[in-house]
Amino acid sequence: MGKKFVLSIDHGTTGSRVFCFDEKGKTLSSAYREFTQHFPKPGWVEHDAEEIWAGVKFLLQDAIDKADLDAKDAIAIGITNQRETVVLWEKTTGKPVHKAIVWQCRRTADICDELKKAGHENTIRAKTGLVIDAYFSGTKLAWLLDNVPSARTLADRGRLAAGTMDTWLLHKLTGEHKTDYTNASRTMLFNIEKRTWDDELLSILRVPASILPEALPSCSPFGITKNTGVLPDGIPVLAMAGDQQAALFGQLCTEPGQAKNTYGTGCFLLFHTGNQFLISRSGLLTTLAIDKKGGPAYALEGSVFIGGAVVQWLRDYMKFFASARETQQLVEDIDREEDELVFVPAFVGLGAPHWDMKARGAIFGITRDTSPARITRAALKSIALQSADLVKAMEADTGQSLPFLRVDGGAAANNYLMQFQADILNRRVERPANVDTTATGTAYLAGIGAGVWKDADELRSLLRDYSIFNPEMSEEKRSRELKLWQKGVERSKHWVD
Repeated sequence: MGKKFVLSIDHGTTGSRVFCFDEKGKTLSSAYREFTQHFPKPGWVEHDAEEIWAGVKFLLQDAIDKADLDAKDAIAIGITNQRETVVLWEKTTGKPVHKAIVWQCRRTADICDELKKAGHENTIRAKTGLVIDAYFSGTKLAWLLDNVPSARTLADRGRLAAGTMDTWLLHKLTGEHKTDYTNASRTMLFNIEKRTWDDELLSILRVPASILPEALPSCSPFGITKNTGVLPDGIPVLAMAGDQQAALFGQLCTEPGQAKNTYGTGCFLLFHTGNQFLISRSGLLTTLAIDKKGGPAYALEGSVFIGGAVVQWLRDYMKFFASARETQQLVEDIDREEDELVFVPAFVGLGAPHWDMKARGAIFGITRDTSPARITRAALKSIALQSADLVKAMEADTGQSLPFLRVDGGAAANNYLMQFQADILNRRVERPANVDTTATGTAYLAGIGAGVWKDADELRSLLRDYSIFNPEMSEEKRSRELKLWQKGVERSKHWVD
């Protein structure tokens, strides 16, 4: 008998990964591939959904081969994804009618302004826990239906299907049209208290219910593989979760008061509130999360649009370095040299707690000795400073002071960034040995669905090895850093008329 394993598909904003996990939760192998970013206009971001599926097929085979496994021994599949990106496709052919519109895309900012002018903010906030922003999927769907030739007519005839990227990948794997609660909760169309698509919201955004997938708890039987061309038929997909909720579960933060921050393309801080549906007073979102058995729960969330993506920008567009790994040594060489440089990476506006779609990126305090190393340091600091804004808002909403922050994601591997995060928060930062907790979380959920593990309590024995970063910065320096940061943020706001 071959070695049993769980497959985890982790679809991100700039690339996809596939992981194989054994029945002890250990990573056996992983494979990664980037995909093309399309920028048809300033502030617009698109992906080719067919390119993404082709890449995932390749990665499935690659990951299985790397671990010398047999695909027929896969006992379950979990899917996790960057959440608000949306794709629209023909039901009969399975072909997208347009490129997928990415969560970062700001093309629907004017639609959002019209919704606000029409007085829909309170209704949407009360039912979805979200603010009106181009970040979410609902206005992207409305744009596709209104701007792709014949799309609205085809939708009204029941010939189109829509979904976030979990739904698209599930469709390609199984032929099913489903999503999970966590992804549905990010569309601005889903009532997170009743956990159903909301007729009033669908009417406001002019999105027909017929194009939307069935929504289920994150740990559910979503379908079985069929005609994939890479996997045998019959492997069950038993878990789907938005990336940040998957990471929250992967960190085993399943009880009220537990929180984590993920440092990926963006940064996302989630604070578990159990069964309490709490509306933020400080610019945070309320979202559906996952309890210890894989069922629905709630969380407060703060979203930073540009986190690790600022490093990618310095690498790809400014050519400051060849690899993100070089940034740690680059900034450590100048770490003790003071300056007043502030980098506000509002490339696609500001997310929580500011919610300013008209803000744009800016670098303040440039002098004649400003070097690529100094700009890189300011960029890394910006990731931690944006996250500190979220912690401050979360503590104000809950009335609780976080004793520590648990972290994950690719950029969390940067020791300089993690130490600065601990310093600027004046809180302990805990980083697990495996920072790929997004993929781990969905693998855990799939394993629970397959009966490998009972719940999160049983999984805690598997997650023990942490690196600890304790704050070392003086209060005077911390205050100076925060003051400069707030000045920079205020000056970057409302840049676009």
